[in-house]
Amino acid sequence: MRGFETDQLRTFVTVADSGSLSAAAPRLFLSQSSVSEQLRKLEERAGVPLLSRGRHGAVPTPAGERLLEHARRILALNELALQDLRGHALAGELRLAVTDYFRPGEIAGMLRRLRERYPYLRLHVTVMKSAAIDAAAEMDTFDIGLSMRLPGTRGQGTRGTVLRREPLAWVAAPAEADSLSATLPLVLLPDTCSLHQYVVQLLLRKRLPFEIAHSASGVAGLHLALAAGLGMSCLNASAIGPGVAPLDAATIARLGLPRLPEAEFFLLPARRGESAFVAEARDALAGQLG
Repeated sequence: MRGFETDQLRTFVTVADSGSLSAAAPRLFLSQSSVSEQLRKLEERAGVPLLSRGRHGAVPTPAGERLLEHARRILALNELALQDLRGHALAGELRLAVTDYFRPGEIAGMLRRLRERYPYLRLHVTVMKSAAIDAAAEMDTFDIGLSMRLPGTRGQGTRGTVLRREPLAWVAAPAEADSLSATLPLVLLPDTCSLHQYVVQLLLRKRLPFEIAHSASGVAGLHLALAAGLGMSCLNASAIGPGVAPLDAATIARLGLPRLPEAEFFLLPARRGESAFVAEARDALAGQLG
């Protein structure tokens, strides 16, 4: 019995990761109709629906979720075989520092898929504040740093490899939005956090009264405090966790909150004398995490 076509599996995985056929098409260098046709053939081969399509995009069905796990492993093994034959297998130990605001609900799965794709790569991951990552850029604390940059903050001139941009939003537990008062109760990370510093300076410039209602040690703790109704905060889109939602336009207007820009996530530029292995790993990370 003939198995699955790898091109169709790759299309399926890309659509599942992108959330829609239209978003996946440019990543696959295919037209949307070609993506749709490949998915049709894959579902015909599987004998079951693999994607549920609606107004909000494409979501894997239960059968699709099962195939998705197999497909990732098949594609990873396929690429590993090619790399091995060409002598390009990425092998060695890599120390990666990641800001805790970068896709906190997805980063573990992304790193797992990176490990499946490069099984000889041994990753040592440390979650750090962006300011700490930037400060240690020229030290031997890590090999590659993934940091967050905000408009007008120190380090704005250091470009690096931009992975993604995300809008910032004022957030709180939905049930607490109406009770927010003129003195804004902020839930933030400690003052060594660049987003903490940005929010405080922004509110001071706008002369909006506030108090630090709760200081969390990390984004997970910040989510818990917000969901418990301890106050409001500012988060990038992918860091908005369960039980937390952006404030609506009416609440923002009532509180006089300023508009927020986008945050930029980037890999720090290569250090002088960086090894060929680290440079190759940087390219792999940019492709996997971007």
